[in-house]
Order: sequence, then C-alpha cells, then structure tokens
Amino acid sequence: MSGHSKWATTKHKKAAIDAKRGKLFAKLIKNIEVAARTGGGDPEGNPTLYDAIQKAKKNSVPNDNIERARKRGGGEEGGGADWQTITYEGYGPSGVAVLIECLTDNRNRAAGEVRVAMTRNGGNMADPGSVAYLFTRKGIVTLDKNGQSEDDVLLAVLDAGAEEISDLGEQFEILTEPTDLIPVRKALQDAGIDYESAESGFRASVEVPVDADGARKVSRLIDALEDSDDVQNVYTNIDISDEVLAELDED
Repeated sequence: MSGHSKWATTKHKKAAIDAKRGKLFAKLIKNIEVAARTGGGDPEGNPTLYDAIQKAKKNSVPNDNIERARKRGGGEEGGGADWQTITYEGYGPSGVAVLIECLTDNRNRAAGEVRVAMTRNGGNMADPGSVAYLFTRKGIVTLDKNGQSEDDVLLAVLDAGAEEISDLGEQFEILTEPTDLIPVRKALQDAGIDYESAESGFRASVEVPVDADGARKVSRLIDALEDSDDVQNVYTNIDISDEVLAELDED
C-alpha cells in the first residue's frame, strides 16, 4: 500500500499546480459546508469542520471562500446546496476494485458521470456491497517530514491510538481507527508537529498487484472519475511495487 500511497501523494502534488486546482478548491469548500451543516459552524466544537478548514488552508484556498462556506453550512448565511453522500462501487483495469465517494446535489447527474468515466476507461460498475467489503474505514493523517524521523512522529502519536506509520518519501502517513483520529491529531499538535491533513478514508484489506501498464490505465480511470465535480474521493485496492513506481516516475 505504501507504493500506492506514495504514488497518490506525488500525483496530488502535481495536480495542485495545474488546471485541477479549481476543482480541488471546489471539493474542499464543499467539505467545509457539509461539515458545518452536520456538526455546527464552530470549528472548535466540530473537529470534522476544523480538519476540513485546515486542509483547505494547506491547499491555499482563500480565507474568504473558507469563511463563506462555513457560514453557509452553519446557517449564518443563506444559500448552499442540499448535498447528499452517495457511494458507487466497481472494478477497473486489471480487476482492481474501485470505491467512489460522491457529494452531490443531483443524484442522476452523479450516477451518469461516474458510469461514463468507468465505461470509457476500462471499468465496470458493480452492485452495492460487492466491492465495499474489501475496504475498511480508517483515520488518515499526512504530514511533511520537515526533518523529523519516523521515531519522532511515532513517539508523539503511539499512546493516542496510531496503528501504523508509512514513509511516503517526502511525507509520513499515519493510520488510526476513525475514533482515534482526533486524539492522534491533537497529540501531533501538542508535540508541536504540523500536519498536512487529518480525515477519515478507506484502506483496502486485500490488494491487487499491477504492472506499469495496468497502473497507468487505473490512473487514467481515477483521473476521469476525479474530473467530475460530484466525485469527492476515489479509493482502489491497487498494489504498486517500488519497481513499478520507479517506472511510472519516468513517465
């Protein structure tokens, strides 16, 4: 999984400086609005909102946009959409399982865009439950190394409930149970360690190894899915070895 995570991190950093930046902003703002609507507009009393705002700030979303989204969600300002969370399941190239989380105000549009992206890029939709069992929800914290060793980070978060730390090259990734996400994030803050993002997401329990060609095809599918404004997150159980990762880096 570390190969996949490292690859995803590299892709994200490249995406942040190209035309996808606007789409990323929109998705981060949507997360803030939904978090505020669900748990209230005060970040100090709503950890999910706090982390959504932190992630938006880390990705250079303007403060005005963040504040307006918080107020819309919290009911301090009018407007805002009736966002619904929908999860779609399917299989991509090489038999890789795909879990797609959407946040949309139009279920029919979201379903249509996901289906088109899947069928045009070697994927197939699957019945609900046929893929989801391969994934487990986890708390996921990412942080830049900033000269810290894995032991430094581990020392800070071990007693807070951290399960695993992975080295992603320029970053560390910490996995926790979803209920331990806030204690782990707080432990980092107490230790004076800055983090990039803290959120819940899915991790695969069974992985599918692929060659470089398979990885490229899955990458194209993920890009096509993420191109939809309704798609918030795409998770796969792809397993990319260091050798394949090195080959992809040459592209």
